[in-house]
Amino acid sequence: MGTPDGSTPHAKPPWWLKPANKLFIQMSKLGISFGGESPVVLTVPGRNSGVPRSTPITPMTVDGRRYVVGGFPGADWVKNVRAAGEVTLRRGRTTERVRMVELSAEDAKPLLRAFPTEVPTGVGFMKRSGLVKDGRPEEFEALAGRCAVFRFDPLD
Repeated sequence: MGTPDGSTPHAKPPWWLKPANKLFIQMSKLGISFGGESPVVLTVPGRNSGVPRSTPITPMTVDGRRYVVGGFPGADWVKNVRAAGEVTLRRGRTTERVRMVELSAEDAKPLLRAFPTEVPTGVGFMKRSGLVKDGRPEEFEALAGRCAVFRFDPLD
């Protein structure tokens, strides 16, 4: 059953996401980009176990600041970031520690609206997952409050 805009109310990650993420993490370690974009590997302690958990993400830069959109409501990495606040980002052999600040739904709207232009590979992914129907900026903006948006702040 869909919503009026054609998206599913409770999108779930596709079955192939975890194996694909493992492959993307290995490719990132080698400095290989995929989809024409430059992903990074985000590593954060698990909120219950404390064991480091890694996932590939594709940050975007808007007005000189870096952000990332959580592709699925309730994603484990999003919950872990909320609990930890600080993460390690790795691209190839370069690592950095950053603080991740979650934006309010209102502050997230313009960034979600920019997402289709800034992260075009993410559009197809979110269409296939049922979060958006056509991939128009308005559809992404409507995800404010459902999909987390984080800003990366440097640690002082």
